Amino acid sequence: MRVLIVEDEKVLADLLASGLRSAALAVDVCYDGLAAQEKITVHHYDVVVLDRDLPGLHGDRLCAQLAADASRTKVLMLTAAASLDDKVNGLDLGADDYLTKPFEFPELLARTRALGRRTQPSLPPVLTGSGVALDPARRQVSRDGRAVHLAPKEFAVLEILLRAGGAVVSAEQLLESAWDEHADPFTKAVRVTMSKLRSKLGEPAVIQTVPGVGYRIDPS
Repeated sequence: MRVLIVEDEKVLADLLASGLRSAALAVDVCYDGLAAQEKITVHHYDVVVLDRDLPGLHGDRLCAQLAADASRTKVLMLTAAASLDDKVNGLDLGADDYLTKPFEFPELLARTRALGRRTQPSLPPVLTGSGVALDPARRQVSRDGRAVHLAPKEFAVLEILLRAGGAVVSAEQLLESAWDEHADPFTKAVRVTMSKLRSKLGEPAVIQTVPGVGYRIDPS
């Protein structure tokens, strides 16, 4: 899941980004509405965590633009305004969910994950393939009943491959979905992560390499 945080309080924005990254989400951050507008035209985001009162371009206008474009991106609107009218206005603008400040991070994480699931095709709660089972909600992975402990990026890559349902996923697609905008397209990050993931999953190999194309996991 790739998330954009748009929040002009830089300390808060960076703290939220750090927390979401530790939960295996790919996160980009910007601090004003115009910068967010530019990022959204370049990258696809599953969820935008959007502060309402932004410099440059107000959060209301950015939210309305996403709704007008019929974007698949879900919007979690943040605001200090907690009245019923404020919430109704925010939802009427096209926001998919609404969270008032101050809030607890676990709630923001849960709401972000819930919105992200709505951008994906309907899938079983536990993703499986080739003896691997991944539970996105509990952040648990097993191979033939054996618990496998993965780093956040390894977990994210495995989840993407399992969600593909046997289709090949390119290294570029993995970079776009599991890393943030600062990832170098020529980096070895995907190869290194894939090597560690294969080692932890054990033999026989679960992840197949399709030369010159990408990676896949047999769904059976």
